[in-house]
Amino acid sequence: MEGDGVGIIVMIIVGGIAGWLASMVMGRNASMGIILNIVVGVIGGFLGGFLLGGLITVDGWLGYLITAFIGAVVLLLIANLIQRGRVK
Repeated sequence: MEGDGVGIIVMIIVGGIAGWLASMVMGRNASMGIILNIVVGVIGGFLGGFLLGGLITVDGWLGYLITAFIGAVVLLLIANLIQRGRVK
């Protein structure tokens, strides 16, 4: 395993990229800043790992990016549904 500091930095960077890509796909990029992109991407990584249960077989940062992107899209879908429910 990589050093803890390096692993966390890679997780933040890859999570930020995944969150940013997901926000662009979901049309929320204008309303999200870099911090929220990172948060969505990192949480999306955990959510994607839970939902996919090891279906992504690509190792390293690319596998985490794919998993985090899928999880971030699901997370933003849920956020959109919650926001639409509150507006009504």
